[in-house]
Amino acid sequence: MKSKAHYKRVLLKLSGEALMGDKTYGISPDTVAFMASEIKKAEELDVEIAIVIGGGNIFRGVQASVKGIERASADYMGMLATVINALALQNALEKLDLQTRVQSAIEMKELAESYIRRKAIRHLEKGRVVIFAAGTGNPYFTTDTAAALRAMEIGADIILKGTKVDGIYTSDPVKDKDARMFEEISYLEVIKKQLRVMDTTAITLCMENNLPIVVFNIATADNIRNILLGKKIGTLVRNTLN
Repeated sequence: MKSKAHYKRVLLKLSGEALMGDKTYGISPDTVAFMASEIKKAEELDVEIAIVIGGGNIFRGVQASVKGIERASADYMGMLATVINALALQNALEKLDLQTRVQSAIEMKELAESYIRRKAIRHLEKGRVVIFAAGTGNPYFTTDTAAALRAMEIGADIILKGTKVDGIYTSDPVKDKDARMFEEISYLEVIKKQLRVMDTTAITLCMENNLPIVVFNIATADNIRNILLGKKIGTLVRNTLN
């Protein structure tokens, strides 16, 4: 008998850097395979899973060569990087026999479906993992904002924000040995304390629509599954605290 998940539909936000592994940029096949296996464990709980993925692992690697390019053009380049990552993750998921669809906010019909909200929801209802690529399709908006937007559009119960640390800390735990991790924190406190969780636009969208966020370490095995089972992993961001 399957364990009962606490959420029916979730949006997983992955940074592009999460796919690098030990590399300084690019995609680590072993890391992508690990991510796919973790997503499969979550899918086995009968949870509908959508994913928004960043492009920093690719775009950061070429930033030195794009200095001087206007912001809008640079942002479009970053969107293309997210499509590369989405296709890599799709390939890894399909190797594990998961049905997936990539939907892009920028039309590129030879590679991915165009983003259509109702179609995305239908895919989720049929048990397919949907990967949203190319952010919002607009410059000046981050993939964090795209994650908040897509989560609300598809009616997700929660955003799972995968990072390289265990949660949200009072300061950078790498630099400050006295940094303390929050178990729970409000959206307003995140904004007031200028904690680098998601950008302010994304946090504000979640706050206004009462959409909770869990910030957790994506590199720890079973974290996604345990969050879905209701275990206290990482930091919960929401409107009211107990």
